[in-house]
Amino acid sequence: MNTPTPEYLYDKPNPKNTYDAIVIGSGISGGWAAKELCEKGLKTLVLERGRNVEHIKDYPTAMTPPWGFEHHGELTLKMHEDNPIASRCYAFKEETQHFFVKDKEHPYIQTQPFDWIRGYQVGGKSLLWARWTQRWSDLDFEANAKDGTAVDWPIRYKDIAPWYSYAEKFAGISGNRDGLPQVPDGEFLPPMEMNAIEQHFKSSIESNFPGRNLIISRTANLSKAVNGRGPCQYRDLCYRGCPFGGYFSSNSATIPAAVKTGNLTLRPFSVVHSIIYDEKTQKAKGVRVIDANTLQSTEYFARIIFLNASTLNSTLVLLNSTSSRFPNGMGNDSGALGHYLMDHNYRGRVYGEHDGFEDKYYYGRRPTGVYLPRFRNLKGLKEHDFIRGYAYACGGGRGQGNFTGGRELGGDFKDSLTEAGPWYMSMTGMGECLPDVRNKVTLSKDKTDKWGIPLLDIDAAYRENEVTMLKDILQSGSEMLDKAGFKNIGQQDTHQAPGLGIHEMGTARMGRDAKTSVLNGNNQVWGAPNVFVTDGACMTSGACQNPSLTYMALTARAADFAVGELKRGEL
Repeated sequence: MNTPTPEYLYDKPNPKNTYDAIVIGSGISGGWAAKELCEKGLKTLVLERGRNVEHIKDYPTAMTPPWGFEHHGELTLKMHEDNPIASRCYAFKEETQHFFVKDKEHPYIQTQPFDWIRGYQVGGKSLLWARWTQRWSDLDFEANAKDGTAVDWPIRYKDIAPWYSYAEKFAGISGNRDGLPQVPDGEFLPPMEMNAIEQHFKSSIESNFPGRNLIISRTANLSKAVNGRGPCQYRDLCYRGCPFGGYFSSNSATIPAAVKTGNLTLRPFSVVHSIIYDEKTQKAKGVRVIDANTLQSTEYFARIIFLNASTLNSTLVLLNSTSSRFPNGMGNDSGALGHYLMDHNYRGRVYGEHDGFEDKYYYGRRPTGVYLPRFRNLKGLKEHDFIRGYAYACGGGRGQGNFTGGRELGGDFKDSLTEAGPWYMSMTGMGECLPDVRNKVTLSKDKTDKWGIPLLDIDAAYRENEVTMLKDILQSGSEMLDKAGFKNIGQQDTHQAPGLGIHEMGTARMGRDAKTSVLNGNNQVWGAPNVFVTDGACMTSGACQNPSLTYMALTARAADFAVGELKRGEL
């Protein structure tokens, strides 16, 4: 049986332009929305503002050897100069730059510095994400209520736990069942292995610092094949696009699942201007779209709309969706829309070298690291000078070269490069950023992009709690490395602006009351119940775990609810 191909719409729109559902965006959450809605029988239109990217076919550098690149994988000076924001991202390289938004092509306003990293294509940043997938726990969902920050989440762990399991089984998450309540265990494939220095560091931490645990990262890299994808080939070239389907992306997993149903229509080059509100029914009825190439405007209609354009673009669409009912943006009765922007604080890094284990090495290029879950403030609200906590993304390995001659020149130096160097360990703190009303986005009143849509103005900064936490990140990391016998221990505060963590969250938060939030506990927009937002914009707080798995689970949960409401005639 042949798998059906999606219907692609470019300049030949469906004459009726009417579907059961519309999904705005095709990244991690948009791909999940498409899969769930199509599999539940809904004729679904997916609108993507960027170009089409097909799995395998459109990964042009996936199999290119290092010597096959003109600049050996590095960016030219001109590429740096033309892209001062995008080039700060660790994954923006010669071999991956085609998956990133270029700074000059999509400007925005920075009232305070914010590095907005974007990928406009089918699959979005699911082609580029780091794939770390920890569950959140009630430590996170209850935090706002317990310490009086912002508003309470309208859900708890028990509400989302079965959807975490559902998402993990389909996506394929490798990891170990570690029994740690702050990062609940999930439905895991066999874990990847720690190398010698990581095992040593784990033993030292757990002996010297009770309550701290170093674990292998839970990651959306497949340690064995799942649904015809993978397994991972240990190439660590994920950001180029994986022709083996060895990691989860919309392109390799959710979009093909949606295609298989025969219910998917995919429209690339579709810039969403706004959502159309029907004053009579008090629901949304469709979406205004501007063709990215021709600038032609078209309207599409559906009974339900999933807004998954990525955190800031989803909020931009809501802010731009004005009507007599919503003069300040759809769902914005509370005035909260655009506020409470968060990004994890990755400024603190600690590293060191180790003289031992010279007879040890490791297999392949493991595409993930090790993880030290949160250990601060697990029992009390404020056991230290800050509330909430942080985790560490860690990794150990061996450098290249074992040269001790004093000058990096000559034959001896070149020979040394063929040998393994000393072991090292690096730790990057991932600190929770509190939801703060001052961290916000607004629409420019006088500047628009090439499609006539107002530019987004971002005004955000790390605040006192984050900066205080940073000091503990640096100190604690150094103490753990020292206890484990590392030398040449260094600390670094990168002073990077928010945004570069690429975990932007908030600005259209979930809540219990339309007077203080934008979405209810089912991710429905207050006052427009057939509009669902399930990407990072919906987050009420930020925790210190990577958020993408939570987006997947929330999206699957909301899609199930939405289809149930449709069948009951409630939407």
